[in-house]
Amino acid sequence: MSRTGQTPSQTVGPFFAYGLVPQQYGYELSSVFGAALARPDTPGQAIRLSGQIFDGNHDAIGDALIEIRQADSQGAYPASPTEVQATGFTGFGRCGTGTLPGNAYEFRTIKPGATADGQAPHIDVIVSMRGLLSHVFTRIYFSDEAPANARDPVLQSVAPQRRKTLIAQRIDEAGGVTYRFDIRMQGDLETVFFDV
Repeated sequence: MSRTGQTPSQTVGPFFAYGLVPQQYGYELSSVFGAALARPDTPGQAIRLSGQIFDGNHDAIGDALIEIRQADSQGAYPASPTEVQATGFTGFGRCGTGTLPGNAYEFRTIKPGATADGQAPHIDVIVSMRGLLSHVFTRIYFSDEAPANARDPVLQSVAPQRRKTLIAQRIDEAGGVTYRFDIRMQGDLETVFFDV
């Protein structure tokens, strides 16, 4: 009688980051996606998206994996490999939290435009980490998009006192614009997660 092994969604890591972003952890394996979603010549405003993931004890988690998906600066998602090659924008990225100081994550991308369905500019996020039997979903909105955020149907469906957990804060630095977005898995100011 043969037995079927467990799949990643049935076990408690930590192995997601090592297997999905091996180059970040020094393994001589390649990965289709990394933490850079755009080239320097990609149309749009270049941004850095960074933060940390905190557990219920307010400790930064060092073995989580974040995946993001976003539209380009015009609000469109890449439609083909040819388009990705032409623009340098992949629309999807992955980053582990175990190699940067403070167990941080960091993506280099462009600020997304509003999608055609009337939503505010946003980035979709998936988090996989130890202790989760299945990944969780959230969104990142931008602090400098207040009028669009006020009209966004998804953000407005969240209780007013919890909306701030979905807003990345803009920081203007000498090297460009950074948006800081921390994810809190439990406790005070727990990030809003969505059933998808």
